[in-house]
Amino acid sequence: MLKYFKESYLVTILGLILAYVWGEHVHNGSGFISIFIALVLGILEVSLSFDNAVVNATKLKKMSEKWRHRFITWGIAIAVFGMRFLFPLLVVSIFAKLGIFKVLDIALHNSQEYAYYLHQTHATIVTFGGTFLMMLFLGFFLNPKKEIDWLKPIEKFLKKAPESKILDTLITLVFLDIVQMVQPPPLHLSVTISGLAGILVYLGIDTISRKLEDLESKYGGQSDDNCSPSNWKACSGLISFIYLELIDASFSLDGVLGAFALSHDIIIITIGLAIGAMFVRSLTIMFVEEGTLDSFIYLEHGAHWAIGTLAILMFISTVRPVPELITGLTGVGFIIGSVISSKLHK
Repeated sequence: MLKYFKESYLVTILGLILAYVWGEHVHNGSGFISIFIALVLGILEVSLSFDNAVVNATKLKKMSEKWRHRFITWGIAIAVFGMRFLFPLLVVSIFAKLGIFKVLDIALHNSQEYAYYLHQTHATIVTFGGTFLMMLFLGFFLNPKKEIDWLKPIEKFLKKAPESKILDTLITLVFLDIVQMVQPPPLHLSVTISGLAGILVYLGIDTISRKLEDLESKYGGQSDDNCSPSNWKACSGLISFIYLELIDASFSLDGVLGAFALSHDIIIITIGLAIGAMFVRSLTIMFVEEGTLDSFIYLEHGAHWAIGTLAILMFISTVRPVPELITGLTGVGFIIGSVISSKLHK
C-alpha cells in the first residue's frame, strides 16, 4: 500500500503543517483547529470522490505509463490549484463583475463576503457539473454493447436504447429544463448556459476521445508521447488526460462549495481538498495496477450509479441544500453494494 500512497502521506504532512502555520497567522491559537478542519475536509473529499477514482481507473488503464505519471503530477496541480482555488475565484470574478485580484483579496481578508458571492453562483456552478455527470452516467448505461449488467432489470432495459448520443442529450436537456424553470428569473439564463456548456463539453471530449481510439486501433501508434497526426496513441493519452480532469472537476464542484459549511478560509479549504484529491488519485493508480476493476466486475457499475445519483443531487441543490453526509453516503453505498455483489458473483 505504501508505494501507492507515499505521495499522499507526504502531501498530508506538508498540508497539515501549512494549515497550522496559516491558522496561527490568521488567529493566534487556532493552528490545531485549522489542522482538524483540513483533515475533515480531506476525508469528505475522499468520501465524495471514491466513485470518481473508480471511473478514472477505467480510463487510466488504457493510458501509457507516462500519462499515468502525468495524471499524478500535472493532474494534481490542475486539480488543487486550478479547480479548488483558481476556479471559484474566476467564477466569483465573472458573476460579481470584480477583478480577479480583488476577489482574491476578498477571499483572503473577508471570507464571509467571499462565501456570500460563491453562494450566489452556486446554482450556475453545480448545473455545469450536474449535466456533465448526467451525460457520463447515461453514456455508460444507454450502451447496447455493454456486456455485464449489475442491476439487471433496470440495466437491461436501458441497454435497449439505440446507440446514439441524441437520447443521452435529450434526457439531460429535460433535467436542465426542469432545473432552470425552478430557479429565480435572474438565474434562468446563466443556469441554462452553464448546463448547455456541460453537455457540449462532454460531447466534444467524448467524441474526440472515441475518434482517437478508433484511429489508434486502426493505424497503431508510436512509442513516444509526442502528440502528432501520425501518433494517435499519444494524442489519445492527451485527450484522455483532459477527459479525466473534466470528470474530476465535475466531481469537485459540490465538494468545493460544500467545504464552506466547515470553513470560510480559502487556504484551509484548498489544503483539505488537496489532501483528499491526492488520496483519490492514489486510489485510482492502485485500482489500475492491482486490477481491481477486473476482480470486482460490478464496481464500475456501482460507481456510475453513484455518478447518476450525484448529478441528480446537484440539480436538487440548486433549489435546496443537500447535506454532504447524504451525498457521501449515497456514493459509498453504491460502491459497497457493487463490491459485495462482485464477491457473491465470484
